[in-house]
Amino acid sequence: MAVPGEGLAKGLAVTLKTMTRRSTTQQYPDVQPELPPRSRGVIALLEENCTVCMLCARECPDWCIYIDSHKEEVVVPGAARARQRNVLDRFDIDFSLCMYCGICIEACPFDALYWTPEFEYAEHDLRDLLHDKDRLGAWMATVPPPPAHDPNGEPSKEEAAATKAAGA
Repeated sequence: MAVPGEGLAKGLAVTLKTMTRRSTTQQYPDVQPELPPRSRGVIALLEENCTVCMLCARECPDWCIYIDSHKEEVVVPGAARARQRNVLDRFDIDFSLCMYCGICIEACPFDALYWTPEFEYAEHDLRDLLHDKDRLGAWMATVPPPPAHDPNGEPSKEEAAATKAAGA
Protein backbone atom coordinates (compact mmCIF):
# COMPACT_ATOMS: atom_id res chain seq x y z
CA MET A 1 0.00 0.00 0.00
CA ALA A 2 1.40 3.38 -1.00
CA VAL A 3 1.90 6.11 1.55
CA PRO A 4 0.20 9.39 0.57
CA GLY A 5 2.76 11.99 -0.51
CA GLU A 6 5.57 9.44 -1.07
CA GLY A 7 6.18 10.61 -4.65
CA LEU A 8 6.27 14.23 -3.53
CA ALA A 9 8.84 13.42 -0.86
CA LYS A 10 11.06 11.57 -3.37
CA GLY A 11 10.85 14.49 -5.80
CA LEU A 12 11.78 17.00 -3.09
CA ALA A 13 14.71 14.78 -2.03
CA VAL A 14 16.09 14.79 -5.60
CA THR A 15 15.65 18.57 -5.77
CA LEU A 16 17.48 19.14 -2.48
CA LYS A 17 20.30 16.80 -3.50
CA THR A 18 20.90 18.65 -6.78
CA MET A 19 20.65 22.07 -5.12
CA THR A 20 23.60 21.28 -2.84
CA ARG A 21 25.97 20.29 -5.71
CA ARG A 22 28.05 22.78 -7.67
CA SER A 23 27.05 23.12 -11.29
CA THR A 24 29.54 22.08 -13.95
CA THR A 25 28.86 24.59 -16.69
CA GLN A 26 31.41 24.76 -19.51
CA GLN A 27 32.13 28.18 -20.95
CA TYR A 28 31.57 27.08 -24.56
CA PRO A 29 33.33 29.59 -26.78
CA ASP A 30 36.38 29.59 -24.53
CA VAL A 31 36.36 25.87 -23.66
CA GLN A 32 35.76 23.51 -26.56
CA PRO A 33 33.50 20.55 -25.69
CA GLU A 34 34.87 17.02 -25.58
CA LEU A 35 33.00 15.36 -28.44
CA PRO A 36 32.45 11.61 -28.49
CA PRO A 37 34.09 9.66 -31.30
CA ARG A 38 32.01 9.37 -34.46
CA SER A 39 29.95 12.42 -33.57
CA ARG A 40 27.93 13.82 -36.46
CA GLY A 41 28.78 17.32 -37.52
CA VAL A 42 28.93 18.36 -41.14
CA ILE A 43 29.20 16.11 -44.21
CA ALA A 44 32.43 16.25 -46.21
CA LEU A 45 32.90 15.30 -49.88
CA LEU A 46 35.92 13.57 -51.37
CA GLU A 47 35.35 14.69 -54.94
CA GLU A 48 37.77 12.29 -56.61
CA ASN A 49 35.81 9.30 -55.29
CA CYS A 50 32.44 10.56 -56.54
CA THR A 51 31.29 8.77 -59.70
CA VAL A 52 28.01 10.71 -59.94
CA CYS A 53 25.96 7.57 -59.37
CA MET A 54 23.28 9.71 -57.65
CA LEU A 55 22.63 7.09 -54.95
CA CYS A 56 23.10 9.62 -52.16
CA ALA A 57 20.61 12.05 -53.71
CA ARG A 58 18.06 9.30 -54.37
CA GLU A 59 18.29 7.84 -50.86
CA CYS A 60 18.11 11.21 -49.07
CA PRO A 61 14.72 11.46 -47.33
CA ASP A 62 14.89 15.27 -47.28
CA TRP A 63 15.99 15.73 -50.91
CA CYS A 64 18.67 18.18 -49.77
CA ILE A 65 21.43 16.91 -52.11
CA TYR A 66 21.66 18.46 -55.56
CA ILE A 67 23.92 16.87 -58.19
CA ASP A 68 24.59 17.90 -61.79
CA SER A 69 27.02 16.22 -64.16
CA HIS A 70 27.91 15.80 -67.80
CA LYS A 71 29.38 12.95 -69.81
CA GLU A 72 32.92 13.19 -71.11
CA GLU A 73 34.54 10.92 -73.68
CA VAL A 74 37.77 9.23 -72.68
CA VAL A 75 39.87 7.85 -75.52
CA VAL A 76 41.54 4.59 -74.55
CA PRO A 77 44.44 3.59 -76.82
CA GLY A 78 43.72 0.29 -78.52
CA ALA A 79 40.00 0.33 -77.71
CA ALA A 80 37.42 -0.01 -80.48
CA ARG A 81 35.51 3.07 -79.35
CA ALA A 82 35.85 5.89 -76.88
CA ARG A 83 34.53 5.37 -73.37
CA GLN A 84 32.33 7.76 -71.45
CA ARG A 85 32.56 8.84 -67.85
CA ASN A 86 30.50 11.15 -65.72
CA VAL A 87 32.11 14.40 -64.61
CA LEU A 88 30.79 16.11 -61.51
CA ASP A 89 29.65 19.68 -62.21
CA ARG A 90 27.64 20.45 -59.09
CA PHE A 91 27.37 18.73 -55.72
CA ASP A 92 25.47 20.79 -53.15
CA ILE A 93 24.04 19.89 -49.77
CA ASP A 94 21.48 22.20 -48.22
CA PHE A 95 22.17 21.93 -44.49
CA SER A 96 19.07 23.96 -43.69
CA LEU A 97 17.05 20.94 -44.88
CA CYS A 98 19.40 18.13 -43.81
CA MET A 99 18.35 16.08 -40.78
CA TYR A 100 21.80 14.47 -40.36
CA CYS A 101 20.51 10.92 -40.66
CA GLY A 102 23.62 9.69 -42.49
CA ILE A 103 21.73 7.68 -45.11
CA CYS A 104 23.66 9.42 -47.90
CA ILE A 105 26.99 8.40 -46.33
CA GLU A 106 25.86 4.81 -45.88
CA ALA A 107 24.44 4.65 -49.42
CA CYS A 108 27.62 5.87 -51.13
CA PRO A 109 29.40 2.79 -52.52
CA PHE A 110 32.60 4.69 -53.35
CA ASP A 111 33.33 6.37 -49.97
CA ALA A 112 32.92 9.89 -51.31
CA LEU A 113 30.97 11.19 -48.29
CA TYR A 114 32.22 11.32 -44.69
CA TRP A 115 31.08 12.64 -41.32
CA THR A 116 33.26 15.29 -39.72
CA PRO A 117 33.06 16.27 -36.05
CA GLU A 118 32.85 19.97 -36.98
CA PHE A 119 29.64 21.50 -35.70
CA GLU A 120 30.47 25.22 -35.80
CA TYR A 121 29.18 26.22 -39.20
CA ALA A 122 26.24 28.41 -38.28
CA GLU A 123 25.43 31.25 -40.66
CA HIS A 124 23.57 34.54 -40.35
CA ASP A 125 21.89 34.01 -43.71
CA LEU A 126 19.92 30.83 -44.42
CA ARG A 127 21.14 30.77 -48.03
CA ASP A 128 24.73 30.32 -46.84
CA LEU A 129 23.88 26.86 -45.49
CA LEU A 130 23.89 25.56 -49.08
CA HIS A 131 27.41 24.13 -49.28
CA ASP A 132 28.87 23.53 -52.74
CA LYS A 133 31.44 20.90 -53.68
CA ASP A 134 34.40 23.18 -52.93
CA ARG A 135 33.15 23.98 -49.45
CA LEU A 136 32.25 20.33 -48.81
CA GLY A 137 35.72 19.34 -50.01
CA ALA A 138 37.33 21.77 -47.56
CA TRP A 139 35.73 19.84 -44.67
CA MET A 140 37.77 16.73 -45.63
CA ALA A 141 40.74 18.09 -43.65
CA THR A 142 38.73 17.59 -40.45
CA VAL A 143 37.64 14.00 -41.08
CA PRO A 144 39.16 11.79 -38.36
CA PRO A 145 41.07 8.66 -39.38
CA PRO A 146 39.18 5.39 -39.13
CA PRO A 147 39.51 3.52 -35.82
CA ALA A 148 42.23 0.92 -35.53
CA HIS A 149 41.30 -2.64 -36.36
CA ASP A 150 40.62 -4.84 -33.35
CA PRO A 151 43.47 -7.39 -33.26
CA ASN A 152 41.16 -10.01 -31.70
CA GLY A 153 38.40 -9.37 -34.22
CA GLU A 154 37.72 -10.92 -37.58
CA PRO A 155 40.06 -9.70 -40.36
CA SER A 156 38.66 -7.43 -43.04
CA LYS A 157 37.70 -8.87 -46.43
CA GLU A 158 40.77 -7.30 -48.02
CA GLU A 159 43.14 -8.77 -45.42
CA ALA A 160 41.54 -12.20 -45.70
CA ALA A 161 41.82 -12.15 -49.51
CA ALA A 162 45.48 -11.05 -49.34
CA THR A 163 46.31 -13.80 -46.84
CA LYS A 164 44.48 -16.38 -48.96
CA ALA A 165 46.28 -15.24 -52.13
CA ALA A 166 49.69 -15.26 -50.41
CA GLY A 167 49.07 -18.76 -48.97
CA ALA A 168 47.87 -20.27 -52.24
